[in-house]
Amino acid sequence: MYLARDLSEQLKKQIQQFPILSLTGPRQSGKTTLLKAIFSDYQYFNLERIDFREMISADPMGFLKSAGPKVIFDEIQNLPELFHYIQVISDERNTPGQYILSGSQSFLLNDKIAQSLAGRVYISHLFPFTINEIPQSKSDVYTTLWRGFYPRLFEFEINPNDFYPSYISTYVERDIRSIKAIENLNSFARFLGLCAGRIGQVLNLTSLANDTGITVNTAKSWLSLLEASFILFQLQPYHKNYSKRLIKAPKIYFYDTGLACSLLRITSAEMLKTHYLYGSLFENMVISEIVKQHYHFGKQPSVYYWRESNGTEIDCILEQGNNEIMAIEIKGGATFNKDYVRNLKNFPEHETKVNKMLISTAENSIEISGVKMISWNSISEFWQNSI
Repeated sequence: MYLARDLSEQLKKQIQQFPILSLTGPRQSGKTTLLKAIFSDYQYFNLERIDFREMISADPMGFLKSAGPKVIFDEIQNLPELFHYIQVISDERNTPGQYILSGSQSFLLNDKIAQSLAGRVYISHLFPFTINEIPQSKSDVYTTLWRGFYPRLFEFEINPNDFYPSYISTYVERDIRSIKAIENLNSFARFLGLCAGRIGQVLNLTSLANDTGITVNTAKSWLSLLEASFILFQLQPYHKNYSKRLIKAPKIYFYDTGLACSLLRITSAEMLKTHYLYGSLFENMVISEIVKQHYHFGKQPSVYYWRESNGTEIDCILEQGNNEIMAIEIKGGATFNKDYVRNLKNFPEHETKVNKMLISTAENSIEISGVKMISWNSISEFWQNSI
């Protein structure tokens, strides 16, 4: 069953302009299903299959010429030598829409691959569902956070307690080994869990490394792995026009809260109601929703956080262009508290126009004292109208 995705129209548009289209994202985010649905006239080769890899490796140029101009190569990171030949053939044909390259790792982080495809490829990312893409009636916030957004959970009605442990095990034991040789997978798994416990916190690499029992350089390397395979991302501090601020370290967020909940051993939506990390997980969901929305509509997200050395903080800063930014506070409570907007009111504007927003679990969307207040389940609708 194909579940409609916001990214579809962007892919259809760009395939008419670029010879190569790349689609990356985490495993089980729906990449293969999406590509087969909207590009059904393309030949499809899954390069996780050894027989396909051996057949292509035997004569790459001959294979590409005989395969024709419309081919999807899925999990192409398993055959990196193919990129050079794709470059040669695409340059010879010089027509749009020749190849679609898909993978669960950001293969474009490889310098050699990036150089081969420079100027020839449209880069896109598909993440788990946004709130708007969930194919059934909206659930309460606790269920939404705990269940997460991976399509298979909805398509086959899988219990998150069954889905995520297997997903994590496969990721650690299979994907990580294919990216980098890690001797102690148990330490890496512990590192992953510790990252989940630091959601929304300013990153202290030394503390994270010490708690895991690894060096700081290893911690940096492992964070890069988690980013390359679309498990988590780092939110950088906003710095433009704010020379007094001293905080420079990023914050950690996961692309999917269901995965984070599983790592935190949260086994039910009910547990979230009293969990000490509920507020951080709610903040994570909102920020990841903003990031996913931008990527799915072909935009590069300019998303940051703001924090002064005295502790004054804005959860999310979004650059909007035209010398404007959106300052967003994110609160998991349903009852309005004046403290929710205190930092927004104190936020310095300098030469930049600041639009202010509060996102909470309240049901109504209103505006008070220049602060627009919207409900968490209206985020998708809002961003679709503003990006």
